[in-house]
Amino acid sequence: MSPRIAIAHDYLTQRGGAERVVLSLAKAFPEAEIHTLFYEPEQTYPEFRGMRIRTSGLNRIGVLRRDPRLALPFLAAASSRMRIDADVVIASSSGWAHAFPTTGRKIVYCHSPARWLYLPDDYLGQAGPLDPKRLTLTALTPFLTRWDQRAARTAELYLANSSVVRERIQRVYGIEAPTLFPPFSPAVADGDQEPIGELAGWAGEDGTDGGHYLVVSRLQPYKHVDAVIEAFVGMPERRLLVIGRGPEKQRLLEMAPANVRLVEGLSDAQMRWAYGHATALIAASHEDFGLTPLEAGAHGVPTVALRAGGYLDTIVEEANGTFFERATPELIEGAVSRHAGGSWQREKIEAVTRLFEEERYIRALKEEVFKQFTTAG
Repeated sequence: MSPRIAIAHDYLTQRGGAERVVLSLAKAFPEAEIHTLFYEPEQTYPEFRGMRIRTSGLNRIGVLRRDPRLALPFLAAASSRMRIDADVVIASSSGWAHAFPTTGRKIVYCHSPARWLYLPDDYLGQAGPLDPKRLTLTALTPFLTRWDQRAARTAELYLANSSVVRERIQRVYGIEAPTLFPPFSPAVADGDQEPIGELAGWAGEDGTDGGHYLVVSRLQPYKHVDAVIEAFVGMPERRLLVIGRGPEKQRLLEMAPANVRLVEGLSDAQMRWAYGHATALIAASHEDFGLTPLEAGAHGVPTVALRAGGYLDTIVEEANGTFFERATPELIEGAVSRHAGGSWQREKIEAVTRLFEEERYIRALKEEVFKQFTTAG
């Protein structure tokens, strides 16, 4: 008898690496229902539209569905009511899905223990001491920490998505979690490319020229996009294209010089153009897993990255990228100059990318599901 598999995820309201993991889980287990607190089809990958998705009652409230951070005081209770009837649940979690109750066994694929509890400065960014978000989080932290620690103990197995997350899980929960790198398909580079029309006159007369440096990131304070933009103030001869949306957008637009452009809402074909015509990707945040260097690498494009976090797993220095030590404009500018003087070979860049292919991830996860099901039996 085959096990009944279910997939859990915090919320499907954006396009990011964690949501791509859920797409791979659905590919591995096509019969599995997906359980999530919020689902906003217009803000996430269109592939989810054809899948069976069960949401919480909070999903009926549009403003919360569009920005789940506003629902923070209610999410622990909502998560505790997301009961799942399945033999094995695979919970893709950054803080909520690991708590969904289940009748069977639970594997948590952890992108990070909750940032708002254990890395609050990353979560709050520049929010001042009287900012409503900071005041709310300060009041809720003791309760949420106890709740989160109990939730972690409901899992039979934790898997970490990177070396830094494995260390964080050990520190926060005292759990030994094997590392299973997230899935990545080099096929993201396959398909037509479409120039970004709004770049006409900046990327050539018709917007078809490349040669830009590229940032692909949510526009959050801890992503350090502002430091990258400041670096390009000192490099007017080079162009920077920033792709992303988030609360920092207006501030970043106001500080961007003429050689920097910010865009969002691109199609897949436009994303392929942005990567495929880039000189290099710049990745300046402390990521739990460094996915964007793999996306760039699938196009044969190297990365200039912060020497920290998940980038230590996905970048082999001088093969597919180079590092800077801190996210300051001066060090970023220096790293861009070193990159420009380097010799980059497409074959070496793509070879690193292939180490993270989706088939490897699916095979390893199916083995863990089989172990849990047979152990339960």
